Amino acid sequence: MIKLLQTTAALSLVLAGTAMAKEPASCQTVRYSDPGWTDISSTNALLKSVLGPLGYQADIKTLSVAITFRGLAGDELDIFLGNWMPTQTKIVDPMVEKGELDVLKVNLSGNRFTLAVPDYVAEAGVTSFDDLAKNADKFDHKIYGIEAGASVNQNMLRMIDDDAFGLGDWKLVESSEQGMLSQVQRAERSDKWVVFPAWEPHPMNTEYKLTYLKGGDEYFGPNMGSAEVRTVARPGFAEDCPNLTKLLENMTFSVDLENAMMSRILTDGISADEAAKEAIGKHPELLDEWLAGVTTFEGEPGLAAVKGKLGL
Repeated sequence: MIKLLQTTAALSLVLAGTAMAKEPASCQTVRYSDPGWTDISSTNALLKSVLGPLGYQADIKTLSVAITFRGLAGDELDIFLGNWMPTQTKIVDPMVEKGELDVLKVNLSGNRFTLAVPDYVAEAGVTSFDDLAKNADKFDHKIYGIEAGASVNQNMLRMIDDDAFGLGDWKLVESSEQGMLSQVQRAERSDKWVVFPAWEPHPMNTEYKLTYLKGGDEYFGPNMGSAEVRTVARPGFAEDCPNLTKLLENMTFSVDLENAMMSRILTDGISADEAAKEAIGKHPELLDEWLAGVTTFEGEPGLAAVKGKLGL
């Protein structure tokens, strides 16, 4: 009887240790980046809002896409929620093949990413990439882009270098997401012609009347840049931090969710963290999906911990 009790006690200790098993201390701080895109600021904030209650710390750095991928390959960052495909294919695929980057999952689908013009420009006859060069003077031979080094800018520079669609003498004006959209807004006020990369999710699709251009498949992918966004990680992250990986594999977003958050950030001026808290408050069911099988850093049930900390 004594031996049975001893065996039972030992088994209980083993099981308790398993339930409370923790990831290495190095996993407690999650290093990821924000390239200055509002959609990624939104998803970054959603992740951050969950990490805190789980006992993790978010360390978000503002970095260009090029530096982000170098940081992942060099073990200076852990994850990136903004791997837009196929736009970033030429950067990402070679890294995956070399073992410099791991793809965890698709976190958003059903979106587009290609060049666009205001509706009044489309109504005047510009509906495809082939229509740009013949109207070069009206566009002042310029395409307005986002920050230097972004994959979409690299695609457009390659398009110009290739003299694709007769755009060899055009100039890419690199700025930022907000700088580009300010130019679009100024153009719309005076009915001037402007062409720029547009994507969804983004409030630009409701704030401006846009037409996505056809025919840019070679540079932006088929179906007007039909795209997906993936979560990627540094090599070995999944093996090092399985609980965090489970969370990231669970986390998917929607165009509607991100559009609403981005509108609150860009139009109403609230912070990404506030927008994330508001979004989760309106859609607490998201936590059930995201936290299935996920524990706190200390090994306790994750869903109860997060809902408790967020007051849901």
